[in-house]
This record gives sequence, C-alpha cells and structure tokens, in this order.
Amino acid sequence: MAAFATKQSMLLLSSSLLLLIGVSTGSFYDNFDITWGDGRANIFESGHLLTCTLDKISGSGFQSKKEYLFGKIDMKMKLVAGNSAGTVTAYYLSSKGETWDEIDFEFLGNVTGQPYVLHTNVFTGGKGNREMQFYLWFDPTADFHTYTVLWNPLNIIFLVDGIPIRVFKNNEAHGVAYPKSQPMKIYSSLWEADDWATQGGRVKTDWTNAPFSASYRSFNDVDCCSRTSVWNWVTCNANSNSWMWTTLNSNQLGQMKWVQDDYMIYNYCNDFKRFPQGLPTECNLG
Repeated sequence: MAAFATKQSMLLLSSSLLLLIGVSTGSFYDNFDITWGDGRANIFESGHLLTCTLDKISGSGFQSKKEYLFGKIDMKMKLVAGNSAGTVTAYYLSSKGETWDEIDFEFLGNVTGQPYVLHTNVFTGGKGNREMQFYLWFDPTADFHTYTVLWNPLNIIFLVDGIPIRVFKNNEAHGVAYPKSQPMKIYSSLWEADDWATQGGRVKTDWTNAPFSASYRSFNDVDCCSRTSVWNWVTCNANSNSWMWTTLNSNQLGQMKWVQDDYMIYNYCNDFKRFPQGLPTECNLG
C-alpha cells in the first residue's frame, strides 16, 4: 500500500506539471544555439554534426533552445583525441539562479595513452559535492558513444552506451533535496582547465596540439517533457510515458555493479576524510 500511495502521489505531482512533450528532429540547427567561441563551434552535415574546438585564445560551447523538466536525453559524443591534458568537455543540464539544479557529465582529458576521467555530479538547490568518477571501458576518442541522462520523479540515471553507471534516487522522504521543479537547459562546452582537470592540475595543456576538437551527433529528446518559452506549457501525461517511472531492473543493477566495481575511481560516499562529521544522508540509504 505504501508503494502504491507513493506512486499515486508522484502521478499527482507530474500531472500537475505544465509541460510540453518535446519531439526532436535530431537537428542541431533546430535544437541548439551556439552561445560562445567566436566561430569555434560549428554545425555541419545539414544539422547532424556539431563540433566544438578549443585553442589558446578560447574554447566554445552551445545550449539547447528548450528547457526540460524530466526526460530521457541521448547525445553521441567523440572526445578530444591524442594529448588532451588540461581540457574539459562538459555536457550537462542546469537550471538558473542561486539555488540551481544540475546534472553533470564532464570528461577530463589526459596525456596520450592515459584514460579519460568521466566526472559526474548532481546539484540540488545550488549544492553539489556529489562527485563520482570513472574510467571508461573503451577509447572515447576513437568513435562516437552515447551518453544518456534519464531524469524522472523517481531517480536520475546516468548511462553510457545504454549501461547504467550511476543512480541518484529521490530520497526526499529522508530529507535529501531532489530536482523536480526547476526546468533545465542542456549545455555543452570544450574549455581549458589545466589548473585542476588532469591529475589535479599537475599536467598542463600542451598547446602545440591545438586546436582541440570534440564532436556531437544523434541528439535525441523524444522521451522528454520540455518547453521553448514560458508561455507554451501544456500537460505532460505521465501515464503515457513509461520513462517517467523507469528504475533499474535486476540486469541493469548487475551492469552498474560491474562498472562501479571495475571502473569507478572516486565515490564521494566513500570519502570519510572529506566528510568527517558523517557522510551525506543519501550515502546511507538503499
């Protein structure tokens, strides 16, 4: 009965949200605006390929035209090849304001032959400090791979090529804030952060390798609720969208355990030195 009541309350929450079900053509022209870089970000192949570049003068970036409040959002990315030390390719969702919410993928470059670090984080009400970091089980610079955020009233699931690597659950019942009311846009950028990005800032960017480039394809936001302006919200029917109630099944839990056992290199929930007064509440919940 408790589980039924919880789902019923979630249904009421979601049915009360005024949202527009976003259906994407996949075209970067239709879905994104290049926001900075002075010509260093460009769209090619009739809108199906976007590239960001970084040189010693500037990086570049883009953002979505729409805002999202829950959704399953896919992007294929190919990261900076070769010696990418000091570079960061950021791909994330974020709201505005001092108490913003945010869901982060950040790819920290490395020297040739060393693995990229996939850095993930979740912010609620302007508070983050929920970092988990991974190596990848493939070379993310050799080809495109799919990075997915599935965000619904129950949980946020980070997936790589359909394999879940991390889940942040809705634990509001235990006093943990959860992003559910602030619409977020999608942002991505390629920028230089050699004061911290590679081995804690010990390895600096080698500008003889510039310009650096990251590429994007196959954006998909068909399974989402979104708006293009504050004036066009319509009801998003949670009952007709199965992704609104998706959680991990037993097979996916096994996949996530494999990734976390073999490829996780940092978990804030294991960092007792960082939290001497006790780990964050969600770390002690199932």
